[in-house]
Amino acid sequence: MPEGTPLYTELTVKEFVSYMAELKGVKSKPRKEMVERVLSEVGLENVQNKIIRNLSRGYKQRVSMAGALVGDPAVIILDEPTVGLDPKQITEIRDLIKELGKKHTVILSSHILSEVSQICERVVIINHGKIVAIDTPENLENKTKEKDTILLTVEDPKENMKQLQEVVKEISEVRFIKDNEDGTKQYAISSSGELDLRKKLFEVLPKQEIVIFELKKSESTLEDAFIKLIDTTSSKQVEEPSKEKEAQKAQKKEQKAKEKEEKAKAKQAKKEENKKKGGDK
Repeated sequence: MPEGTPLYTELTVKEFVSYMAELKGVKSKPRKEMVERVLSEVGLENVQNKIIRNLSRGYKQRVSMAGALVGDPAVIILDEPTVGLDPKQITEIRDLIKELGKKHTVILSSHILSEVSQICERVVIINHGKIVAIDTPENLENKTKEKDTILLTVEDPKENMKQLQEVVKEISEVRFIKDNEDGTKQYAISSSGELDLRKKLFEVLPKQEIVIFELKKSESTLEDAFIKLIDTTSSKQVEEPSKEKEAQKAQKKEQKAKEKEEKAKAKQAKKEENKKKGGDK
């Protein structure tokens, strides 16, 4: 199913799905039953006799999906299926895709990574035509997240956060993130080893006259994982051509030196040959 939902808008919903079934070689006898089943699966029973051009974009997406589903394909490829839909339509289409995944292999192409995280069981990330990662959304998020980091928002008029690392020895790093408009400050606190510092910070910070506004573990999203993986592979791709150029330069230099040496040998051989001919005379 392509992103642009190409449909014959002068047909009714049922006519279009029936036509798609005919194009896919579904025999006339089971065709009617199959069309009705597909219309039911994608929630189009109530609009099956309406002209497609009079439907909302959300329903047009469903019609396009019905056209892809008819004929019972083993694999369904959906390209940006929720683009341009309102929040209600997006939720409905996502629920529909999840249901389709129970009976078919669904390949979803999307740049909306929050959607991918909610719908997909496995993710393939591609950069410049090359696969850079294949895993579950959860594993990709866990692999790229900052380990044992706590996000802390505090009010610290005496700036005692600067001495926090000396007070709590388990802290490996206190990184200032930003000043908030309400006068609070946000920090990222990292621990040395797999240690949850939240309980310790709740005990220590009030004693240091630091007021806690928010304290939570840093969570990584699929967007974070995507950006880190793309940045890593892009930097490698920049390094690889430069190394390749250096190798090519070295190879050319070596080739020139070899040619120069061969010319010198040929010149010397010719000189010796001429000298020999002169001696024979």
